[in-house]
Amino acid sequence: MLYHWTTTPPCGRIGPAQQRKMADRLTQLQDAVTQQAEHFYNSIGILQQCAPPSPFPGFEKPGGKPASPPPQEDYAVLFAKMITRTAKDIDVLIDNLPSEDSSTELQVASLQKLEIENQEAAEKLEEIISKGEHLLKTIQKSLEEIAASQLHSQGLESNLAK
Repeated sequence: MLYHWTTTPPCGRIGPAQQRKMADRLTQLQDAVTQQAEHFYNSIGILQQCAPPSPFPGFEKPGGKPASPPPQEDYAVLFAKMITRTAKDIDVLIDNLPSEDSSTELQVASLQKLEIENQEAAEKLEEIISKGEHLLKTIQKSLEEIAASQLHSQGLESNLAK
């Protein structure tokens, strides 16, 4: 059985992306159940509309309504197909919800992977900060040298002008 689902981490905390996926799955399931209810409702309405009246002995009215002609479409087959298709969709959606059996193992593996990635990112960040501090010192030293040479050249100019 294939699961296209990321399980929740321990302590019931899940990330925003996982919340969206769960919400998407639950919304799809809710929509499918609503659609199935609509199919049932509409099929009952068609049955009521197209079914011939049942006679009750002793309650027949003279000059009753004539029987309506049978529908041209086979509504029973149509609604049976729609109900079956929607039931299959619901079954697939339920099968794709997260499984509790494998969630603990997946959670531990996922957390270990995230911890390794976090450590690697922290090491890269420290390296980048170190390089940045070195560059900052180099720039500051260069600016001091430029300022000193400008002061020195201004001093020479003022001596020549006298």
